[in-house]
Amino acid sequence: MKTQLILLAVAIGALLTSCKKAEGEQAAVSEAKEVTKTTDGTTYPVNLDASTVNWEGAKPTGTHTGTIALSDGEIIVNDGQVVGGEFTLDMTSITVTDLEGDMKANLENHLKGNEEGKEDHFFNVEQYPTGKYVITKATALEGDADATHLIYGNLTLRDQTKEVGFKAKVSLSDNAIQVSTPPFTIDRTDWGVNYGSKSIFDNLGDKFINDEIGLTITLAASSSAI
Repeated sequence: MKTQLILLAVAIGALLTSCKKAEGEQAAVSEAKEVTKTTDGTTYPVNLDASTVNWEGAKPTGTHTGTIALSDGEIIVNDGQVVGGEFTLDMTSITVTDLEGDMKANLENHLKGNEEGKEDHFFNVEQYPTGKYVITKATALEGDADATHLIYGNLTLRDQTKEVGFKAKVSLSDNAIQVSTPPFTIDRTDWGVNYGSKSIFDNLGDKFINDEIGLTITLAASSSAI
């Protein structure tokens, strides 16, 4: 009986730890596509103060959340449809929002690669200070309560580029546009962010970090944005 109880406790513990993961559907990821920048339509500069990328990372013992600021961006609209656009991620702005004090600072420094010998564990912002997303196409969706469009674009991180497609809700007015996504995930190892990945390294036990990064993007743009 004692042995059975121990086995049951181990099984429950394993189940609980294995369930910790970033929220959202997995994005469609493929090889980078050629981008043809359109000159037709209206270009709306992104309002940097009203736009952000939220991220979530997970490991067996829990999750962490944070934000990444944008340094520039634009959305191009023609005849009421998104036909292009791009935004730049300021990777030096990576912030952790679920911790405080030294724990917050330590994780932010680790993610940015500010510690000697750990520069390439994650994003090495000194060598790769920016990331970029360039829209390749946007198609309308029908009958989806969470999204009006599928948006595809080339995402560049650490000088590696993949096309990433995700759902988004696009709202248009006469002089403004807002694009907001439900949570979605990407596999960080597609961009060479391999630290703690059990799909890359053996014998990590429960010391691994999930490959999936959860993302939620909010872009606000208008003809008067700065």
